[in-house]
Amino acid sequence: MSLVERHDELIRLLRLRADWRIEDLAEELGVSARTILRDLDRLRDRGFEISSMSGPGGGVHLEPTSVLVTSQLGGEEVVALILSAAVAQAFPWMPFASGARSALAKIEASLPHQQSLKVQALMMRIMIGNPSPATVRQQSTVSPLLARLFEVAFSEERLLAFEYRDRDGAASRRIVEPHGLLVRAPLWYVIAWDTAIGEPRLFRADRVRSPHVLAQSFVPRPHELLRGLCPDARPVRATSH
Repeated sequence: MSLVERHDELIRLLRLRADWRIEDLAEELGVSARTILRDLDRLRDRGFEISSMSGPGGGVHLEPTSVLVTSQLGGEEVVALILSAAVAQAFPWMPFASGARSALAKIEASLPHQQSLKVQALMMRIMIGNPSPATVRQQSTVSPLLARLFEVAFSEERLLAFEYRDRDGAASRRIVEPHGLLVRAPLWYVIAWDTAIGEPRLFRADRVRSPHVLAQSFVPRPHELLRGLCPDARPVRATSH
């Protein structure tokens, strides 16, 4: 049995009963008690809420709600779900938007405390603004490469370099700290600190070309400093834990 298979089987066993002893789990899976303890720690790291009590009436207990969303999803994937629901909630004319609020509530309720803190830190940097006016048109297709590289730079707090064309078509090379994401449907913007001029700036995604992530990291700046760029926008709230 592989490590992944053992973890899946361990989760299955914990869902069946709430009074397992470590020794009984070890016997069921054919491993040592020490291995079971390590496996439980790894499952906790993945977002499962697992407690254990000794004595009569005790045992290893898996909190049922911790397997709703977080069992197979990483922090960025949970953020993606919350962001999708939040965008739908912000634009009620979209199909299925009416269910966005309850979807957000269920996602939030499923997050263990420690994971919710990490998700909250990311979500405070994602802003939902008013829809773009009809007079604002997307200039060109947003590069799928930009979306992938922005995720890396945003999540790992690394500098992002790219060529940028302004509204007049003038090109410049930028190196920025990608602090946040602003959604103004159907457009999205990089909320950034421009390292060359030492000021915050918004960069429309459809005007960005040739992006790449640099090895150099940055320290996040105060939220208030960057939110001045989008005063009408609000951060997506992740949880109330």
